[in-house]
Amino acid sequence: MSSEDVRTHTAVHVLKGAVQSVLGANWTASTNVSGSHGRLTVQFDRKPTDEELARVEEAANRKVSEGAEVLEFEMERQEAEGHFGKQIYDLFPVPETVTRLKLVRIPDWNINCCVEAHLDSTSEVGRIRLGKPRFRNSRKELELEFELTD
Repeated sequence: MSSEDVRTHTAVHVLKGAVQSVLGANWTASTNVSGSHGRLTVQFDRKPTDEELARVEEAANRKVSEGAEVLEFEMERQEAEGHFGKQIYDLFPVPETVTRLKLVRIPDWNINCCVEAHLDSTSEVGRIRLGKPRFRNSRKELELEFELTD
C-alpha cells in the first residue's frame, strides 16, 4: 500500500466515525482507495440531505484538525468483544477461527477490526471533501466518494 493509500485509508476510518455520529449509519467493509480518492459504502435507509452531508464532512474535518491519535493494537477476540462489543466489526463477519484481532481505534470516534496500515494521527490525513453521494435504494446502501485535498 502506498503512503498516499495509507493516508486515504486512514481517512476512511475518520469518515466512518463522522457517518456514524451524524447519520447513525452502520457501515459495511466496502471501501475503495486509490491515491487521494476513496469511497466508503455504508448501510443506510435513505438518501441523506445536502445539510446532513455537509455535517458529515464538517465532523470528519473537525476530527482531522483535532490531530487525534490513531491507535493500532491486537487483542484476543473474546477480550476485544468484551471490551468494545460488536462495533468492532463491519457487516461482514470475521471468521470464528480468527482468535486474535488487529484493531484500529480513534478514541471516542471509531474502532474497527482492520489489517491495513494507518497513519499515527488524524492531522496527517488532510482535508476531506465529499463528492456526490450515490444511494442504492434496493440494497439500502449509500456510497460516499471523497477526495483528500491537502
